[in-house]
Amino acid sequence: MKKYEDEDYSHVLKYTGLFGGVQGLGILIGLVRNKFMALILGAGGMGFSSLLNSVQNFSAQCTNLGISFGAVPRLSELHEKEDANGLEHFVMVIRLWSLIAAVLGFVFCVAVSPFLNEMTFTWGNHTLHYAMLAFSVAMLAVTGGETAILKATRRLGSLVKIQVFMVFASVLVSIPVYYYLGYSGVVPVIVLMALANMVATMWYSCRFYPLRIRVSRMLLAEGAGMIRLGVAYVLAAVIGSAAEMLVRSFLNVEGGLEDVGLYNAVYMITVTYAGLVFSAMDTDYFPRLSAVSHDIAATNETVNRQMEVSLLIIAPMLAGLIVVLPVLVPLMFSTEFVPIVAVTQVAVLAMYAKVLTMPVAYITLARGLSLSYLMLETAYFVVFVLLIVGGYNKCGIYGTGIAIVAAHVFDYIMINGYAWWKYGYRLTPQVVRYAGVQVTLGVLVFALTCMADGPLYWITGAALTLVSTAYSVAILRQKTRLWERLRQRILGR
Repeated sequence: MKKYEDEDYSHVLKYTGLFGGVQGLGILIGLVRNKFMALILGAGGMGFSSLLNSVQNFSAQCTNLGISFGAVPRLSELHEKEDANGLEHFVMVIRLWSLIAAVLGFVFCVAVSPFLNEMTFTWGNHTLHYAMLAFSVAMLAVTGGETAILKATRRLGSLVKIQVFMVFASVLVSIPVYYYLGYSGVVPVIVLMALANMVATMWYSCRFYPLRIRVSRMLLAEGAGMIRLGVAYVLAAVIGSAAEMLVRSFLNVEGGLEDVGLYNAVYMITVTYAGLVFSAMDTDYFPRLSAVSHDIAATNETVNRQMEVSLLIIAPMLAGLIVVLPVLVPLMFSTEFVPIVAVTQVAVLAMYAKVLTMPVAYITLARGLSLSYLMLETAYFVVFVLLIVGGYNKCGIYGTGIAIVAAHVFDYIMINGYAWWKYGYRLTPQVVRYAGVQVTLGVLVFALTCMADGPLYWITGAALTLVSTAYSVAILRQKTRLWERLRQRILGR
């Protein structure tokens, strides 16, 4: 039992760190790519690229049927049972529906291109640009299905290699094309990146499950549950996008574009930084949870273990982020953004609640309860918008930071309360103890930002961050054998 626990903890720690590291690499490479884009295309070219990318993402989100997510629970269950025939059969179901989503996305993108041209441009005719995005939207739909296959069958090494490949491909493809074609290279880059992603993903997935597509009414019917869950996931994402749009529109009307920019910077720093740890949730954790979703004891164990590791990894990062924000914000943006330092230091506290909420929230998805998931997400976004409005009216931009924390605390209470009542989920004493220590340290670091400055601020902040780090390292070292393996490799044994 002890050996199994060590291996399980090591697995969670390894892939949380691995996928987080790839995300971090992607952010760093992205900075290089954006720098070259700014030099070659200028602000206007970057805006054009951003606009077309947003249209591609919106079109894909509206038409991909959520297959990359909805297909995982059923496929994970078959993988856990080692049902090879069932796996191969359901892979055909996924590929058929992915093909349908690709056709749907292609037609949708071509159909709306004239309307998008009228809505977004006052100069020139860009209908062809939007229509050409149909190829990338279709390829993204195919990629989504193949990615679901790799996730559910635990081909995590392949997924890491694909992500690393795409990180470097984004630079190797985009910079030469932009250099030679300028503005005209924006659409080719988007299409080529979608093609590279599809080819790389299919190259790995077809090695394990050779490409076979069969069209039949039975296969379509078997995918109904997958589509219901996927569509609920897509609708929740659309509602989330609408909520963010409402928040930014409200801030623009009440405070102006400057406040929108400040809020956007706060949100980007907070969510992007935490995303380094949360990136492993979809790829590794969700398939593992889906495989045991109907076993209460196994579900509780899987959820709590993921929560423990994620908390122990992210807590020292959050404490350190709060401390260094006065230096980080001007470095990332400019002195114009200094007012967001205090707002961001508040908002970072929300990530402590998020790391204790996300693993539990996945239970509903893993069980395929699409309507429940949609209702919970809708409730959160409604409260989120109301709190932002109230917080801004009371305290200005600083109030939005408080509102972000309050919304995540509400989400924590709602999600954990629902899981306790509906699924019999229970927190373990270890999670309560670890959370008590790390959240307390996080609050102390935040309190320090309100009461100290100068050398006292930096010395005490560094000390609290080191305490948080030492605590996490001690627990992880006790529960895993990765440290011994790393030491052996370094010593060459």
